[in-house]
Order: sequence, then C-alpha cells, then structure tokens
Amino acid sequence: MATLKLPVFLAKIRGQNATLQKLFQTKSFQNAHHKHFSSKHASPISTTAFPEFDSVTGLNSHEDLYKMSLERPDLFWGKLARSRLKWEKDFHTVQDCDMTQGKVNWFIDGKINASVNCIDRHLEKYGDRIALIWEKDEPGSQEYITYKQLSDMVNRLSQALLNHGVNRGDRVAIYLPCSPIAVAAMLACTRIGAIHSVVFAGFSAEALSGRILDAQAETVITANEEIRGGKTVKLKKNVDEAVAKSPCVKRVFVYKLIDREIKMNKLDIPLEKVMSESSNKCQPTVMDSNDCLFMLYTSGSTGKPKGVAHSHGGYLTYTAVTFKHVFDYNEGEIFGCLADIGWITGHSYVVYGPLLNGATTVLYSSTPTYPDPGRYWETVERLKINHLYTAPTALRLLLKAGDSWVTKYDRSSLRKLGCVGEPLNHEAFEWYRDVVGENKSDVIDTWWQTETGGICLTPRPSNPGAEILPAMPMRPFFGIDPVLLDVEGQEVVGDDASGALCIRKPWPGMAYTIYGDHNRFFETYYQPFKGFYFSGDGSHRHPGGYYQITGRMDDVLNISGHRLGTGEIENVMDDHPAVAETAVVGFKHDVKGEGIYAYIILKDDVTDTFEKISKELRELTKSRLASYAQPDVIQFTPGLPKTRSGKIMRRILRKVAANNTDDLGDISTLADPSIVKEIINNHQKIIL
Repeated sequence: MATLKLPVFLAKIRGQNATLQKLFQTKSFQNAHHKHFSSKHASPISTTAFPEFDSVTGLNSHEDLYKMSLERPDLFWGKLARSRLKWEKDFHTVQDCDMTQGKVNWFIDGKINASVNCIDRHLEKYGDRIALIWEKDEPGSQEYITYKQLSDMVNRLSQALLNHGVNRGDRVAIYLPCSPIAVAAMLACTRIGAIHSVVFAGFSAEALSGRILDAQAETVITANEEIRGGKTVKLKKNVDEAVAKSPCVKRVFVYKLIDREIKMNKLDIPLEKVMSESSNKCQPTVMDSNDCLFMLYTSGSTGKPKGVAHSHGGYLTYTAVTFKHVFDYNEGEIFGCLADIGWITGHSYVVYGPLLNGATTVLYSSTPTYPDPGRYWETVERLKINHLYTAPTALRLLLKAGDSWVTKYDRSSLRKLGCVGEPLNHEAFEWYRDVVGENKSDVIDTWWQTETGGICLTPRPSNPGAEILPAMPMRPFFGIDPVLLDVEGQEVVGDDASGALCIRKPWPGMAYTIYGDHNRFFETYYQPFKGFYFSGDGSHRHPGGYYQITGRMDDVLNISGHRLGTGEIENVMDDHPAVAETAVVGFKHDVKGEGIYAYIILKDDVTDTFEKISKELRELTKSRLASYAQPDVIQFTPGLPKTRSGKIMRRILRKVAANNTDDLGDISTLADPSIVKEIINNHQKIIL
C-alpha cells in the first residue's frame, strides 16, 4: 500500500492537530473554551436572552415575546437578521410571502454570502477557536480543525472549483461522509455561488444517480473510501456506477480520505492535489437573499425523492436563531449533533447553525454501536460534549442494550439533551432524561422537517423553569403559528383536540420550492389546506396548548369505522417493559375492513415467551386505547426496514402484511436491506 503524501496545507493541519488535541484536553484550555459569556446577560423573560428586544416595551414574559413574533414579524425577524448575520447589502423589505400561492421571499434585495457568515467574520477574534471536532470511526482518533484551518480549506476548494469550470448557480453533488472535507465542500459551493446537493454517503449508486440526474449536476465531490462501523464503504465505486448512468456529469473530484489507492477515470480529479495548487484566498460571491443556497432530497420512504430548495437569507437567519435559542447555546460549549450531513439535521445543526454562531461542532463518523453500545457515552466523556442531539431510533437501540453501557462513562459535561426524528415514546424519553442525563438536563424533543429548514416545535425556549412533558415537542418556536385542521379544512380549536398539523404564518426557514417542479411544491404543501403550510403530520393538542405528534396523516387506520393513528398504538406497545420498538401498519381485513399488524423489536435481555408477550400487548392496547385497538397480527423481528436517516420504510411493512412481496420497490436506500428477507420469512411462518 502506498504511503499517503499529504499536500503541504493538509500536512500542516495534521501536524497542528496533535498539538491542538493536547491543548484541548488541558483543564485551563477547557475552562477558557467553556466560558458562558451569554449566561450573565440571561433574560428573565425567556430561557435565553434576546438583547435585540431589550428596548421594546411591554415584553414581560416569554409569551409576550412569542406574541410579538407573530403580530410584528417584520420587526422580530428584521432585527434578528440584521443582528445575527453579516449582510453585504441591507434588505429593504423583510418578507414577501403568499401562502395561498406557495410564494416565499425573505429579506428582499439583501445581499449575503453564507461562507463569510460561517467563517470569515469569526477569524479576527476567534480564528484559533476549534470549529470542528471530527469524531472518526475508531474511538480516540478524533481530529480538531480551527476556524483558520477551515477557512484555508474552504478557500482552496472554492478556487479549485472555479479553476475547473464550476460557476455560480451550478448544482454540485456531494457524496461524502461526515468529515471536515465535506463541510469544506458545502461552504466552498456557497462561497462561489454554486448550489450544493449533499447525498448521504450510505446511499446506493442507483439512489445517487437519481439525485444527480434530477438536479442535472455536472460536478460530483466524493472520496476514495471511508470506514464506518469497522467496515469499508467504497464511495468511489458507487460514484463510478452512478456517473455511468448520469451523462450530465463532467467532472468528479476525488478526495483521499483513507490511505488506499483506487482506479481513477478520465473525469476524475484528485482533490488534494488541486487544492494544494490553488490559492488560499478566494473572493466570496455576493448572493441575493432569495438565491438558492442548497437543495436536499428527502428520503425515498414516500416515493420519488424531491429536491427541497432553501434560499440564503431566510434559511441562514432561522438556523442561526434556532440553534442559539432552542439549545440555549453558550459561547465556548461543544455541540454534538450526531446526525449525518446528508440529512437536513446535519445541514442545520451540524454545519450551518453552529458555524453561524461561532460554535464548536462535532462531526460524528461512526455508528451508535461501534465498537459497542457505549460509543456515544464514551465519546461524551472523552470530548466533554455539552449538548447532545440525536434520533429516537438511536435512543431506542441503545436503550435496548441496557443501562450499564451508559453508566460506566462520565456524562457530567452534558447540559442539554436533544432529540429529532420520529415521535419519541415515553419510555425512551424517560430513559434519556433519567439514565443518560441523570435527571439534570432538559430533554428537548423537537419537531421539524426538511421543508421547514429548522426547528418549529420545541419545549425550549420558554419561560424560565417551565415544565417539560415527556414525548412531545410541546411549544411553537418564535414566529411559528401552528394550527390543527379537520378533514374539511376547518380549524379545530381548544385543547384536547386532534387534527392535521399546519402552520398559519410564514417563517424564514421555510423552503421556497422543489427544484425543477414548483407545481409539485405547491400541490404538496399549500394546496391541501389553502393558505396554510401542510406538514403531512397529525398532532394532538393537550391542555396548556402543548402539541404532540401522532404520526403521518397517511398512517391512520380505519378499524370497524374507528379512526386510529398508528403512532397511538405504537406508543402504548412501546411502554411494555420487554419492547424496544414497534411499527404498526394496516392490512385488509374481511370483517373489520382494516386490521392491525404490529412489528415488534424486543430488548436484548428478554426471557419471556413470544406468546406471553403477545397476550400482554393485546391486553395493554385494550386497556389503554380500546378493544378494537388490539393488534390482529404480531411479528417479533430483530430489526425494521429503515432508511439511513432512521425513518421506517412503512410501504415495505404494508406490502408484507398484505402478502404482496413480489414488488417491494427500491430497497437500496435502507440501512440494512437484509432485514427485509427476515421479515418476509417471519411473516410466512405466521400465516402458515
């Protein structure tokens, strides 16, 4: 195997890294790095201060500030956009939106550059601050990148893209794992005005090709290989297969992520080489606030992926503000969002939100259970992470492994525990709060979507000391006006009510189109309920105005004339002490019209028989919901068909339940495609 010869600029970064790592681990550096500057200015009316509104009269509580954000949105968002971002030219109008037409425009005629806001403006004061901690696959092999070093990488990569014909408005597909070069690639695109389309590096060649073709991307940025969970992932091989099906591609930049030689083709360009030959000064392109910043394809769980597009000014404002105030981030803290950059969570709360705030952000490049189920907590202890933001899927997986993997590590650095993804059930919430957080940290269970750009429902911010209830995101963020609508489009008022979760007023983080198909954008989000953004989710509003997500609206069963959300059944069954996770789907039933089919993952230490647990689950759903809520079929399975982002691909479960397994569609985007065969085999045993 050839020895890796690093370009001078990269060798310098690697050489400095050992020094940075030793420095970072010293007590004096950590004390300096963790100064909570903002805490001494804490506002008495909300959990995190808004100094921009100190001079506004009549603001005596968090509710007053929230009310102002709805009634005077131009004042609210205008002040924050000007205060939190650096504009090359000020905007003259805060918004020009019409939700009846699907029209979205924010900060009209404002000029801005995202890379300047994420890097350049921090350099003079905080250039030596750690920007990125790259937590690689093997524990203890982390690397540290300062803002100065990240600036060097971004400028060189930007210039390399320009030198090879990438221009403003071009779409660039990024197929890289969560790593410094991936962050640099995203920000390099923004620096020259190109539009990045990050594709999760676990997706198949077919999935990658579909996204390249839809965007008509001429440029791909990838790496030779990566190691994830102890296994080699051949990124370049997948790219070669995808490019062969994508005639629009003109160039492929290949980064040598690990020391292994690969075959280079005629379109391939060695990224380290061209970066080392490029200037470390690249003039940022001034972009209009409503130019496209990036496009991100939603996962394939709901059919053909759609390229959701976000603009500069609105998205950057919203992610900067939500990051700071949802998590009560204090200057110098270490933020550990464990999502991959291939998802919107990674975009907003691994890259843009933290870097816009000059934060230190963790790039997690392994799995939750490598080399063992204690990996997350070992990482928290070693890196002294202050904020942890992860998914319910990961929490349920780790809960299943038992408490001892958590308690053996020091988690005293944790101040806030966040969660995002599918609804978080009571048991996982309480385990996260009581075992992981030792009942000392707020659990911030958030709700938002690729299309919303940032967090919309969240227990924090709030009045200081306000209650946090399990398994619900509870409160709307500033500027978010949630509403529940019935099937006729009428508003469902009062507490203890359910309906389709919609948003009444525009907010800066909202997507502005689906790339190349604005009609689909309008028909999907604004046509179902005219004048409202339709999330596709159902919600229940509890006393106090607290919102709980009940699941997708298309995941509603009709059992003997009774409508029942699959999420309601899953929440009850998840409360059984033997159950780690549940997925419920409907199937055609000769008597009831629709039956209930439950797929159950048990915890590792369960010794009771399937028969005993099945009986208890049926009794539990009968007592907690209704007799008609008892599952007709229960399958115990070691896993579920999930996308790489953790979403359950329910169409597969529905087809298995319906005995229609001949055409399951594309399963290449699953995290573990082999689980499908096991589920089918289990089903065959049940029906025989």
